[in-house]
Amino acid sequence: MNKITMQDVAIKAGVSKSTVSQFINNRYEYMAEETKKRIEEAIRELGYIPNYIAKSLKQKKTSTIGVIVANILHAFSTEIIRAIEDVCECNEVQIFVCNADDDPEKERSYIEMLRAKQVDGLIIFPTSGNVNLYNLLKKSQFPIVFIDRKMEPAIYPTYMLDNEKAAQKAVNELINSGKSKIGLVGTSLERNITPRVERVEGFKKTLEENGIPINEKWIITAERHEITAYLERIWEDDDLPDAFFAVNDLSLIELLKFLKKKNLAIPQNVSVTAVDDSPFMEVLTPPITVVKQPTFEMGKAAAEKILELAALGKLEEEYEVTRYMPELVRRDSV
Repeated sequence: MNKITMQDVAIKAGVSKSTVSQFINNRYEYMAEETKKRIEEAIRELGYIPNYIAKSLKQKKTSTIGVIVANILHAFSTEIIRAIEDVCECNEVQIFVCNADDDPEKERSYIEMLRAKQVDGLIIFPTSGNVNLYNLLKKSQFPIVFIDRKMEPAIYPTYMLDNEKAAQKAVNELINSGKSKIGLVGTSLERNITPRVERVEGFKKTLEENGIPINEKWIITAERHEITAYLERIWEDDDLPDAFFAVNDLSLIELLKFLKKKNLAIPQNVSVTAVDDSPFMEVLTPPITVVKQPTFEMGKAAAEKILELAALGKLEEEYEVTRYMPELVRRDSV
């Protein structure tokens, strides 16, 4: 069977080839409704599939966006991806999703692969190890939007949580309930990942502002598989914390596993708050008090901005960092 062409559709619909081209490229504001119906019918009857590769070469656009997340295991990441996808779908843009595992080498490899696929832009949860590459891409005017993490200076639009405020809300909730021996559980700070660093800083500042001493032994920032061992060391002492702030959902999971293993009741023995919400937080026993990020709002803004930059084809020298306010969700863990 011969391949159906645009010319075949034009003949079937009784219009010119250029009219069919305008229809396929969504340029039919002034096209008669009857003409549109005839073209739609012709496309359906003939089974015509537009050549999007040829279309992209002509327009120098592929209608694709790359999304490189730091760690897809975070509920935060999956919600952001969903919001990006919703915006892109409405704009007939497809997305490629890659998981960098907070590894700069892996991130660099994905950037190169997506660039080879000629994506129109990238939304990246950036690692701290590819600053030179980001700068090179900026010089080439390649559209990128950062989310969750920042660079100094802000060479690309950046959307992220007010992390110090998030820590402040979570820790104040513990303090207001009468807790004063408060520890922190978080994942490693070795790669200087912005949210983790800022949340630890916010934790310390909030304790200082309330005149509560900081016990460095109770501050755990380690790889996920190491957290239990650090908690075990704390429980070897007589002086124990009566509350914990978990920096993110992955560190919270490790904390909850440890407390269960020790038969420690929440909040009777240890109160718990955390940053990041997910459906399982509500169904735990007890449900966990969290500080929630406006993930869908952040993802929507990032998607709209990358589409805008891709359409403009020109970048500004520097951009503002847009910070989002966290929301405290009170449950029964405090």
